[in-house]
Amino acid sequence: MKVEIDIFSGYRIYPSKGKLFVRGDNKIFRFSTGKTESLFLQRKNPRKIAWTQVFRRMHKKGITEEVAKKRSRKTVKHQRGIVGADLAAIAARRNQTAQVRALQRTTAIQKAKAEKKAKEDKKEKKPATRGPAVTGPRISKQQMKGGKGGR
Repeated sequence: MKVEIDIFSGYRIYPSKGKLFVRGDNKIFRFSTGKTESLFLQRKNPRKIAWTQVFRRMHKKGITEEVAKKRSRKTVKHQRGIVGADLAAIAARRNQTAQVRALQRTTAIQKAKAEKKAKEDKKEKKPATRGPAVTGPRISKQQMKGGKGGR
């Protein structure tokens, strides 16, 4: 027994039931009832008519019992090293106590201050040595090469 499908509603058409419509371009349309034929000929969109199978499929109606609930995967966190610090260094830093961190900070600040002071002392000791300034007309590179302009 061959069961056809209604072109508009999507319902099954059993043998000896329904209507057949052949358009001018020889395309065949099968309808289960006069209602579906009438709606098709009025050029109604089956996606907008609530009782059609196309509408139900589009709006996910009546398929909950067929499809099992999708399982969501739990996200797995991975730890990776950062440029300049591997994973072991990051873990060691994380497990440090606040006291050790504060001590490291103060020593780093003292070291930076000492370096800055040493740099300033070095600048003060160094006299400003500059050759005698040339006093005369300034000449551009173009003029030195003998190009246009400058006079």
